[in-house]
Amino acid sequence: MIKIGITGQTGFVGTHLFNTIGFYQDKFIRIPFQDELFRNDTQLQNFVNQCDVIVHLAAMNRHNDPEVIYNTNIGLVNQLIAACESTQSTPHILFSSSTQEDRDNLYGRSKKEGRKLLEQWADINKGQFTGLIIPNVYGPFGHPYYNSVVATFCHQITHNEQPRIEVDGTLKLIYVGELVSQILEIVEQSFSDQKNNVVINEVLLQHTAEIKVSALLKLIQGYKNNYFERGEIPDLSNPFHKNIWNTFLCFLDHQLFYPFHLNLHTDNRGSFVETAKLKSGGQISFSTTAPGITRGNHFHTRKSERFAVIKGQAKIEIRRIGTDLKYSFLLNGDRPSFVDMPIWFTHNITNIGDDDLYTIFWINEEYDPSDPDTYFEEV
Repeated sequence: MIKIGITGQTGFVGTHLFNTIGFYQDKFIRIPFQDELFRNDTQLQNFVNQCDVIVHLAAMNRHNDPEVIYNTNIGLVNQLIAACESTQSTPHILFSSSTQEDRDNLYGRSKKEGRKLLEQWADINKGQFTGLIIPNVYGPFGHPYYNSVVATFCHQITHNEQPRIEVDGTLKLIYVGELVSQILEIVEQSFSDQKNNVVINEVLLQHTAEIKVSALLKLIQGYKNNYFERGEIPDLSNPFHKNIWNTFLCFLDHQLFYPFHLNLHTDNRGSFVETAKLKSGGQISFSTTAPGITRGNHFHTRKSERFAVIKGQAKIEIRRIGTDLKYSFLLNGDRPSFVDMPIWFTHNITNIGDDDLYTIFWINEEYDPSDPDTYFEEV
């Protein structure tokens, strides 16, 4: 069992890494970290002394004064080194650096110099160190105006703000889920090798997508136009487009947007309603639910779903895991409507009526009973 601590645990990448590690309780033990530890030497020392691995993500990305960015990031590295040396701890430290290392700015300089300081610590103390040179990271729950232009565009477009392109450059991106997978692969590999050897690595992580800023904006704007007006699900056969779609869904104002009411057509033959306009694949299924029964109470990490109620009365609840904020929606088959389930949101549906509930489900991948991408957690 490898004991892993994450500085910056509550940040964008830290949250995804911490949550993903929780799926592998047979391999890893999570050592909790709070930002306050950097303000208490004793608590920081206790933290590093418990860890086999420390993923050092804590850093400042943006500030009006670049000197503040530089001093903060170097200061955090020095505090981490001091805590390790005072406790004679030699965890494997993975440091998140950036492809901005060689740019002429103080953020990039703080990353490069911080990496060199940790390399020196590992060399002197016979420790293990991996410097990760990471391209631009995007994905669900990134902070707009801070983590990535993807987060900024998704926030602006879903909140009717006007995006602006400063420089129409080419973005080299890695999805946060892909980054987390690579970090855990490096951790496992380091413990399968001979331990107690001095190992200092520099790993240049390759981007997995490349796109012009203007093309990214057009893609997300297209999602909004078709989804907000018609509830249309785009073509998700391209993995990058699927990752952007999953990111886009997480930025909706869920309480205001759902339930999305569908067009109901009736005549003397009965009624007809189109529950999903698909430019994608996936799987559509149908269910009946007895009164008082709840389905769900699980979440996915890469599959978004649609619950469309066509008969009966239902309550749908969603909650982003790791938070207490819960959204609740009432749907009635007399006015057919749907709610889409973003990834990393645990969700359920309950029949609150007196008759059977009829629901159509869509999921963006075909069902595979051997697939581990369903994790149970109550709303």
